[in-house]
Parts: sequence; structure tokens; C-alpha cells
Amino acid sequence: MLGVRSVAGQVFALHFVVVLLLIAAVTVQWVLIARDGALEEAGERSLAAAQGFANAPGVAPALRSADPTAVLQPQAEAVRRRADVDFLVVMNRDGIRYTSPTSSAIGQKFIGTIGPALAGRPVTERLTIECCRNVVQAVVPIMDSGNKVVGLVSAGVRTVGVSGYVSRRLPFLFTAAAVALAIGIGGTALISRRLRRQTHGQGPAQLARMYGDLKLLYNASTSIGTTLEVKQTAQELARVAVPAYADFVTVDLAERVVHGDEPAVDGSTELLRTAVHGTRSDHPFRSEGQRVTVAPSTPQAQALSTGQAGLLPDLQTAQAWKGDGRHAEQARKILDHGIHSAIVAPLTARGVALGIVTFWRSRRAEPFAEDDLAVAGELAARAAVSLDNARRYTREHSMAVTLQRSLLPRALPEQNAVDVASGYLPAPSGVRGDWFDVIALPGFRVALVVGDVVGHGLHATATMGRLRTTVHNFSALDLPPDELLASLDELVSRIDQAETDTTGGSAITGATCLYAIYDSASGRCTLARAGHPVPALVSPDGEVTFPEVPAGPPLGVGGLPFETTELQLPEGSTLALYTDGLFKDRGRDIAAGAALLRDTLAAPGRTSQETCQEVLQALRPAIQGDDIALLVARTRLLEPGRIADWDIPKDPSAVAAVREAAAEKLADWGLDDISFTTELILSELITNAVRYAAGPIHLRMLLDRSLVCEVSDASSTAPHLRYAATTDEGGRGIFLVAQLADRWGTRYTATGKVIWSEQMLP
Repeated sequence: MLGVRSVAGQVFALHFVVVLLLIAAVTVQWVLIARDGALEEAGERSLAAAQGFANAPGVAPALRSADPTAVLQPQAEAVRRRADVDFLVVMNRDGIRYTSPTSSAIGQKFIGTIGPALAGRPVTERLTIECCRNVVQAVVPIMDSGNKVVGLVSAGVRTVGVSGYVSRRLPFLFTAAAVALAIGIGGTALISRRLRRQTHGQGPAQLARMYGDLKLLYNASTSIGTTLEVKQTAQELARVAVPAYADFVTVDLAERVVHGDEPAVDGSTELLRTAVHGTRSDHPFRSEGQRVTVAPSTPQAQALSTGQAGLLPDLQTAQAWKGDGRHAEQARKILDHGIHSAIVAPLTARGVALGIVTFWRSRRAEPFAEDDLAVAGELAARAAVSLDNARRYTREHSMAVTLQRSLLPRALPEQNAVDVASGYLPAPSGVRGDWFDVIALPGFRVALVVGDVVGHGLHATATMGRLRTTVHNFSALDLPPDELLASLDELVSRIDQAETDTTGGSAITGATCLYAIYDSASGRCTLARAGHPVPALVSPDGEVTFPEVPAGPPLGVGGLPFETTELQLPEGSTLALYTDGLFKDRGRDIAAGAALLRDTLAAPGRTSQETCQEVLQALRPAIQGDDIALLVARTRLLEPGRIADWDIPKDPSAVAAVREAAAEKLADWGLDDISFTTELILSELITNAVRYAAGPIHLRMLLDRSLVCEVSDASSTAPHLRYAATTDEGGRGIFLVAQLADRWGTRYTATGKVIWSEQMLP
């Protein structure tokens, strides 16, 4: 039997009442519909009878006869009986009856509306006055041959007949209602019996509690682990359980877990309070960030060691949770706050305890019971998985950030070509492959590089390191920007092909790069880019522009050449190179970001470091989803007095004169200590150019942090360092240059090559 107190019994009773109400409603509705249909049918029948008689031959002439009643009464009664109407009355225009089923009514005034019929329009109406007993009647005009109304005909049916029409259908209606009731009760009984089996006969209170627990667990599945931060995940666990399950929640984790490391397995009882949340802001618990020592005999220690949740239904009488005497004061504060019950659950993932979560109740009169242990264990288990994921992500993110920072320049090289500052902001959600570099080049030139690698994580970081190293190696060859990017593009394609064929690893294709070379001696800046955003250029007077640099394809795509752009920069100009993370903000588009960058760079009178900091502060997105790399360089020019150059005739006898002029210039610069060495170097370089190269030949000496000598010619053949045999007459010139100079090398130009040497100043 179904008990009324059980949910199944209550559902049965409710369904039974609903079925009865539905059947009653349907019955009433059907009766009303049948009645309305019968009335409508009566009106149509009356109208048809009246119109048929009014249009019959001889009716209109009979009205003009000496005795219309004698002519029309027999005809009207015959038609009434055939048409199955209660009356059929013929009357004159004043409504005086000529015919009637009741002889006493002949000559009496007709009861009803005749105005529309006199106007030539038929009318149907329902009379409810007492004398006419709910009559449905129709009145139509009688027209003569000239379409003039000469009389009226009315036919009608009393509603007593209509009720009989409905009554004849009631047995079928009641039979259908009984069948529907039986089917409804049977279905309700089956549903209630099945519901009883599923709910085990539980009452509404027990089911409400069960559904509340299920809702809590559902909310936990969607609210815990929304981020990959350990502290945030712990706080989400505390918030989701208050106030639906507990009044206060404390989460204590191993300190190594908070920092992303594997938890210790040495049984350490030192935990870190990671989250505290409750229905009231004032609580008696230790604050977040404080250390919590777990005594060996407490339920907290047992939960950590056994991996099972522990129940404390009455904190007042329980003693184990208070630990040793050191925690007595803390326990007293908790009890004084009205907290009377608790559950301690371990946070365990992959068989390793990460910490514990404690649920406390104070405002609720009912304490925790055995049934609550399952909910607490499920909450802790779900939170532990999210905490472990956040811990592992934190570790990987820290490793990636550490690796990336180690691969980025730790210190910018010392050079006087530009006053440069850099800024790098890794994405909180995962390290990407943004990078930058400043490379000092011979001849007091400097290379400024900014790049961006697709993807994120350790692979992107490692790829960034490979690209940065490759750029360093190519820049050592002193390649122009377009040739360097072409070589880098080819290398990326080969690396991708090799990794795809062997390991199926992630591709590098799609990386971007901007490479610029600034020459402080001429003020000329040469740029090329591979799919990277254009730089911003600030003139000395504060005007900000974005120079048009041809957009080459991203690295690894291939198929198109890279083009260079040359800019002549006055001293004090500022170049800002950046990655696209600077503009990635949900609250603004790229055009708005570029406008904000222009406004930020336009302020004059700042150092490169100040400009870099203000740009990052102004454009950093509220929710940063990508790395940001920024390089700000303010140009300097080498003073004209520190530059000396000579055109050299292609004549061996001219070497001595040029060497003597160079010695005089060195004396003017106060470099007598290295004059002899410099003369030897120049003698060898100029002699080689005169003997083996094509003209014109040019010598340039530059003085800044060091002394640089450059000999240029129109030949593309570079000398090579080799060891001459004792019997060789030549081949010792470049070897001598390499021994005397601190550095030397060759770079190619559009018109030939430049052989250079560099000597440190005494």
C-alpha cells in the first residue's frame, strides 16, 4: 500500500485529484461546446425555414388577398412540421401575425426584432424573456416582384429542444470520462509505485535534503576549478559549501602544494591556511597565510593518514579535535563563537594527501550526521582533483617562466648607439613565446629584435630560445635584415619538416619577427618584418607615426621575399618595438590600442625606461591573455669629430700617405698608445684592398667606446684567415690583423664589402 506520508503516496493522491479535475473540466467544456453547437444549429434551421417560406411562390400575393390567414395558415403549418421548427409565423410590416401554431396568437403583435428585416436583411436572435421560454428565432423579409418588403416571416426553435439534443449525448460523454478516469488512475498508480521504489519510501524532507546535496555537488562541479590557481581553487571550495552545507569552511594545504611542488611524503603536519570563508566576516579561525600545525591525535591528522573523512557531531563533548594544550585557546574561541559540529575531510589526489578541508556548523541547529560524510567526501574529492591540476599547472608555469626568463636577455649589451629599455610581461594563463633582443654590431651599430612564437608552454619557450640563438648567429654574419629573415625563414621550414617527420611535434611555422639595424654613424635605420606588427616611431618633437614596413609572411611560410625599409632618424628619435599582446584587450580593438599607444608615446622629456614603464602601464589589458614584449630605443648619433674617412686611389704608393694621415688623426684623438698597432692594421687592410679588390676603395675610422677601422671596396670576395708556410711570400696580412685587433670581420653591402677591425681603447 502507498502511505500518504511517503512521496509516492502524495504523488498518487495529487495525480488522482488532477485527473478528476481534468475530466470535470473536459466534461464542462464539452457540454458548453455541445450546447453552443445546438443553438447554432437551431438558428440555422430556423433561418432556412423562414427564408424558404418567404421565397415560396404565392406568399407575396397572398398578403394582398382579402383574408391572408385563410390562405397562408395551412401552408405555414405544413412547412413548420416538415422543417422541424417549433413555430413559423407570417406577419405584416407592423408585426401583426397572420399565421401561428396557436390560433389565439393570430392577430397579435409579434415579439422580437423586425427592424433589420423591414430593411431587407434577415436577422437571427435568442429571446430570454419569460413568456418566450428561451426562443431562438429568425426573421426574414417577404419581397414582391419589385423587391419591396410587403411582409415578414419568422421561424424559431425553443431551447427545450436544444437541451434534449445535448442530453442525448451525455451517456457517451460519461462513458468516455469514466474510461479516462480509469486510465488516469491506473497510470498514476504505476508511476507512484515506480517512484516509491526509486525513493525507497522516503518522505519529502528526506528527498529535499537529497536533492539539496545533489544541487550542491552540481554547483561544486561547475564552480570549483574555474582557474588553474591553487589559492583560487581552495577559495572556490570554501565559497561553494557556504551556506548550503556549512556555516564556515577552512582549507589547509601543504606549503609545497601552494607553490606547485609535489607534497612531501614524510608525514609532515605543517600546513598553510589557504582559504577561510563563512556566513560572517568575523570568525575565530586562523587567517589565510598562517601556518597550522596538526597534532598527531586529532581528527585532522587521522584524515591525512587514513584518507577518510571524520565526523565531529558535538564539539563541546569531543576532546580529540582540541589537540594538546597549545590549541586549547583556539578551541575555546571556536566554541564561544557558537560552532558546535564539524566534518574533517582529506584532500587526496592520485593517492597523495594535499591537505584537509574542515566544514563547521554554528547557525544550523542540526549537527552534522553520518549521512553528511558522503557529501563532504565527494566535495573534497572533486576539489582535490582541481587542486592537483592547479598545482601541476603552477609548477609547469613556473618552470616555463623560469626557462623563458633565462633565455631572454638578462642584461642588455653596453653600447652607445641607442638608449634602450625593455619590458616583458608573461601571460598569467600560460607562458607564450614572445621575445626580444638587443645585439651590438660592428661599426657602432645595433640590432633591435622582437619576435613572437605561436603556442604556449614549455614548447613555445624552447622554440623562442632556438630562434633567439639563431638570430644571434645570423647577426654575427652581419646580414641585412631582409637576408637574415630569409635565412631564418628557411631554417624554420627545415626544422618543422624534420620534427614533423620524426616526432610529429608542434610546428614553429607562424612565428613572427621584426629585425632592425640602426647605424649611429649615419643615423640610418634599416628594418624588415616577418608577419610582425609595425614599430612606432617618435620624432624628437613628439610626433608619433607608424612607418610603412612591407609585411613579409610569417616565418616558415615561405614563397615570398622579405623587403627592407630605410629610415633616416634624427638624434633623439624613439623606436618602440612590441608584440601583439600589447593590443590584445577585450575592451578595445586594435585601432583603439594603436591610438592609445600613440598618445602614451607622444609625451616628451622622458627616458627610454620611463617611456617603457608608462606604455606597459597604459596598455596592459585588464585580463592579460598573451605575453607582452616591448623594446624602446632612443637614437644617438656619433659626433662628426669622431669620424674620419679617406678615399684611397688604387695605387700601392698611396698606402703610405693614407697611413700617415690616419696617424695624425689618431694623435688628434689622443690615441698615440695604439697608433703603431693601428698603422700596421691599416697597412695590411688597405694593401689587400689595393692589390686584390676592385675600386673605389674607402677608409673610415670611428671612435666611441673603441676604435673601429673600416676599409670598403666594390669586391664581393672576402679574405680568409690562414696559416702561411715558411716558404710562402704572402698570406700573413689577415693573420697579422687578427693578432693585433681585438675583433675583425667582413660584412657585405649593396656595392661590395667592408673589412673592419676593432681595438679597445687604452
